[in-house]
Amino acid sequence: MTDPLATALAPEDQKLVTLARATRGRTGGPDGAAVRDTDGRTYAAATLALPSLSVSALGVCVAMAHSGGSAGLEAAVLLTDATEVAAGDLDALRDFAGPGVPVLLGDPRGAVTSSTTT
Repeated sequence: MTDPLATALAPEDQKLVTLARATRGRTGGPDGAAVRDTDGRTYAAATLALPSLSVSALGVCVAMAHSGGSAGLEAAVLLTDATEVAAGDLDALRDFAGPGVPVLLGDPRGAVTSSTTT
């Protein structure tokens, strides 16, 4: 069965899904995320869970974009077993990029199940 949200995704957003899925798979982490900045650069990350440091996949993406000199974000994707994007992740995206950034939520296989905005 074809996922109607995935079918409707723009190629740039499908690239974010692919990056998030590959990163999650490579690390074996619970979540994978990817963001596209306002210059078209992409950043992908998995959840970081060390005894001394824990950062969500989206949190790592925001930190990477910020430290890379990005001025803002155009879109974000989170692949997870969770049924919604954590409020803290939405806050971090909003703090960095402002309101109105679309965030796609999908399962670990990369099937997009819903979307929201910051």
